[in-house]
Amino acid sequence: MSVTERTREIGVRKAIGARRMDIIVQFLTEAVVLTGLGGFVGMAFGWIISMLARLIFPSLPTSVPLWAAGLGVVVSVGIGLFFGIWPANKAARLDPVVALRYE
Repeated sequence: MSVTERTREIGVRKAIGARRMDIIVQFLTEAVVLTGLGGFVGMAFGWIISMLARLIFPSLPTSVPLWAAGLGVVVSVGIGLFFGIWPANKAARLDPVVALRYE
């Protein structure tokens, strides 16, 4: 979810004592979990396609190396971190009074 959709939640958290680092950790954790799950789903989908191709075309050698699958998930999580840093900082810098007033 974007920062603008959760402005009131961020304001409430900051008003009851959440530090800037707490907000950043929350947003980055969500970004890592979402992109990690997406990476695993993509990896599973790729393996299913590889298995189907092996069944349909037995003479075609298909396999997904473990290092490639692992690298795919790592890249996915890295992208989530990279693009999660800006919204996390934006959320952490919100003034609690302004955030609570936001509708």
